[in-house]
Amino acid sequence: MTRPFEFLDLNLPELRRRAVQAARGELPFDVLLKGGTVLDVVTGELRLADVGLVGPMIASVHAPGMHDMAATIVNAAGSIICPGLIDTHMHVESSMVTPAHYAQAVVPKGVTTVVWDPHEFGNVMGVEGVNWAADAAIDLPLRVILLAPSSVPSAPGLEMAGADFDETVLASLLARPDIAGVAEMMNMRGIIEGDGRMEGIIQAGLQEQKLICGHARGLTGQDLQAFVTAGVTSDHELVSGDDLMEKLRAGLTIELRGSHDHLLPEFVDVLNRLGHLPQTVTLCTDDVFPDDLHGAGALDDVVRRLVRYGLKPEWALQAATINAARRLGRPDLGVIAPGRRADLVLFEDLSAFEARRVFVSGREVAAGGALLHPPIGIEAGALEGSMKLAALTADDFCLRAEGERVCLATIDRPRFTQWGEVEADVVNGAVVPPADVVLIAVIHRHGRVPAVPRIGFLRGWGNWRGAFATTVSHDSHNLTVFGSDPDDMAAAANAVIAAGGGLAVAADGEVKAVLPLPLAGLVSGRPVSEVAAQFARIRQVMDELVDWQPPYLVFKACFGATLACNAGPHQTDLGIADVLSGKVLENPIIRSF
Repeated sequence: MTRPFEFLDLNLPELRRRAVQAARGELPFDVLLKGGTVLDVVTGELRLADVGLVGPMIASVHAPGMHDMAATIVNAAGSIICPGLIDTHMHVESSMVTPAHYAQAVVPKGVTTVVWDPHEFGNVMGVEGVNWAADAAIDLPLRVILLAPSSVPSAPGLEMAGADFDETVLASLLARPDIAGVAEMMNMRGIIEGDGRMEGIIQAGLQEQKLICGHARGLTGQDLQAFVTAGVTSDHELVSGDDLMEKLRAGLTIELRGSHDHLLPEFVDVLNRLGHLPQTVTLCTDDVFPDDLHGAGALDDVVRRLVRYGLKPEWALQAATINAARRLGRPDLGVIAPGRRADLVLFEDLSAFEARRVFVSGREVAAGGALLHPPIGIEAGALEGSMKLAALTADDFCLRAEGERVCLATIDRPRFTQWGEVEADVVNGAVVPPADVVLIAVIHRHGRVPAVPRIGFLRGWGNWRGAFATTVSHDSHNLTVFGSDPDDMAAAANAVIAAGGGLAVAADGEVKAVLPLPLAGLVSGRPVSEVAAQFARIRQVMDELVDWQPPYLVFKACFGATLACNAGPHQTDLGIADVLSGKVLENPIIRSF
């Protein structure tokens, strides 16, 4: 698929000929950046240089004042000229805005390329969701490298998503020229244990000679070796400095992500002690909530934080540019050098990283923190109508039981979950959860199986004084409801159903805040600023109703509580799933007495 900002192939003879003549001083440049300081990501040097552009190409990087002929001269004095930033793993859907609005937020900050895994759209809308993502990326001033979702669902047999992408579907997607590889492979156990479906997906990627991206959280030793040997070549799921080193030694490309900020200082310390930046370290955002996107930024914010934590600015930018381009097999990107594609950012300095001007394929697309020509998003009606379930009642959030007491299986701790047990009273045929237990209910919303609430019990999730409902629930994105009171849970759930998907908070029987996400139950069609304000209100109300305990018991943990591909028990629309045993406990009641 031809994208407007890459319409001109750098290898067109007439383009190369004109660029050569301009570099020799025989023809004027189309654009000449004068008086700036170039960051050379190959050598790590900062040097005064002018940069001449011809069409989408850098034609010359030369001593200041050597050339003066240009159709347009840009005063770059006082600016650091860097390659455009490349985000090697992200999900547009996590920002809860459309690709057009996402581009409007990130390009003015210096992000010129993103590698998008649209598996959220894939899990809800199937191949149609991936097709919509591809179409929505065409007219953007942001280079979008699209991957084929491999985890639809992330844990086959343990959950039901809105679609099912087996090796046949993946082979079809990977045959397309607009699909660059296999997106993060989250079924770790299936890959390690030689599951036929996983082998088929990897083989499809190998045959097309495309990227095969990974999700290797917690893998170590022989499991990690087997995972990499199977064909996976990257990982962003780092949990410690030791984990970073083991995965570097295993030859994986590291997509160092900004979404787990508490780990970044440890990673910086490891890299600084290593004494050099490995060529296989890249940067990514993974998931950025709308208020963070609007307030702090995207990959530019990851770079900024890494530098603040002690990483050399040159290293951070090398990871975000040349290392990323190497990973993607794009030698035209990531370097300010003659013959390369003119994706350039003029930063004020190497600490705040505030972008003054941004060029994509030789065209100035942003200045002063805004796009010069905001893109017009495509029609999104195909993403509507994803809530295929009826309104719920408080009784739907009550677990029925016989006898006077029950022993319940519990899901203990956020993020790194483990099995537990607790006893509870039964009153009028309904289980009364103990005071230290939080209810979680997952209801299938895609219309593929009956929408029966599956109730679980969480321990170590703090004291809740209300309820939270969300259709952003990784990765099958069924309706997930947390709370301590069935009336509040029903109120929050019904607010989300009525909104066509999204987030809602309820307390004392009243809905306190709603963020409608009617596009696949994941995304709003509104601008980033509006969505950010609504999300910030949700976050604020949740902070009033729950006593968070960082780094693991945080608001963000609610969105990953159903991620059944990760080790340990997780609640899904089928019950409590455990990927290690491959079993699903439909009812958490172990015994009655």
